[in-house]
Amino acid sequence: MRVFRFTLLVVVSSLTFANDASMFRGDPQHSGVYDAAGVTRYSRVKWKFKTKSGVMSSPAVVNGILYVGSNDHYLYALDAESGTEKWKFKTGSRVTSSPAVVNGIVYFGSFDGNFYAIDAATGAQKWKFQTQGERRYAGKHLHGFQPAGELMPDPFDFFLSSPAVVDGTVFFGSGDGNVYALNAAAGDLKWKFKTGDVVHSSPAVAAGTVFIGSWDTYFYALDAATGNEKWHFKTGDDPDIHNQIGIQSSPLVENGLVYFGCRDSNLYALDAQSGSKKWIYNNKGSWVIVSPVLKEGKLYFATSDSGMFHAVDGNTGSEIYSLSFVWPTFASPAIAGNLLYLGSEEGKLFAVDLATQKPVWMFQTDGSKANGAELTRADGKPKYEAAFTDSFYDNAIVGVNKMLSMGMILSSPVIVGNTIYFGSTDGNIYALQ
Repeated sequence: MRVFRFTLLVVVSSLTFANDASMFRGDPQHSGVYDAAGVTRYSRVKWKFKTKSGVMSSPAVVNGILYVGSNDHYLYALDAESGTEKWKFKTGSRVTSSPAVVNGIVYFGSFDGNFYAIDAATGAQKWKFQTQGERRYAGKHLHGFQPAGELMPDPFDFFLSSPAVVDGTVFFGSGDGNVYALNAAAGDLKWKFKTGDVVHSSPAVAAGTVFIGSWDTYFYALDAATGNEKWHFKTGDDPDIHNQIGIQSSPLVENGLVYFGCRDSNLYALDAQSGSKKWIYNNKGSWVIVSPVLKEGKLYFATSDSGMFHAVDGNTGSEIYSLSFVWPTFASPAIAGNLLYLGSEEGKLFAVDLATQKPVWMFQTDGSKANGAELTRADGKPKYEAAFTDSFYDNAIVGVNKMLSMGMILSSPVIVGNTIYFGSTDGNIYALQ
């Protein structure tokens, strides 16, 4: 693998969960900053819940209930205090979309090509909307795999687009290349916008604009009411092996700027009104899959192959400091208080003190404990040669699945109160204190 600041949307609950996380990255602008105490010193696993497959979806937590999808085809509703199952809803395929929970309805997509609205209290289906079909991004000679003339689905295209719900409309992207806007109450189509390829980036919505990236190399700003294009921005291309191409990252909108990562190895900052480039941070060939997070003028993000964590000036892109975590990161960082939480493909969750610029504690998943040694070199780097034994595409699929046995954290952590919630490819949903 080569791998406008807006008010934070919080829902005040009468329960102990004072500040809920109702959708991916916490709010429609994808701020990733949670008004919560967090875990300054890790002490215990509060609970863990085992599904029957990997969990790549990121949780939503509303009114004391955690909602999350699994590759076992189910969306789960769990008691956030105890981890006890309240209900589960079966779809026809993997659920790697992160749910949004608004006005008592859970919204999410599945690889079965349907977008669902489920009653948050009972798990009963309210409605579903059929897209033109899900698919992963595909290219010939993808990442250099053989046979070179064969069209290959990307095995690292893990996530589906996660919905944002604003003013009675639910927005999401699809593998059919469209960005959709549906009536949140009834599920009827308001508009759709066609891009040139797969859309698995999750839309951010701010000031009447939908911001979203596509694998067609373009980043789009669309009118939230009509779907009309306001502007688009071109990122890099890679027509030979399709490695350094595509916007898999989801955007962050803050202070009149929109930030997003790209597989072309750049982190972009654009003017949200005009789409003009403010600055670019180049990561020397390493993808940026995560959504960045901004606090007090500092923008934080992590990279894929290089395993780096960067803090840069949000206005200029100038580097402030960097940390090496060695393994790739696909999960987006989250901030609560003065700590940033970052999950890695090593199956470890790190807490970074933003004042001292150092990690202060680490948690390791069950899968990482069980299988990490076999897939880790003596110097701590990924032992890819133990998983990828050949450049033939079929062997690459086997290799990816073997690496997933590491108990990777591809699910972005969510912080509510003094608890951190996230999923892992070992099939567990974890609640840490």
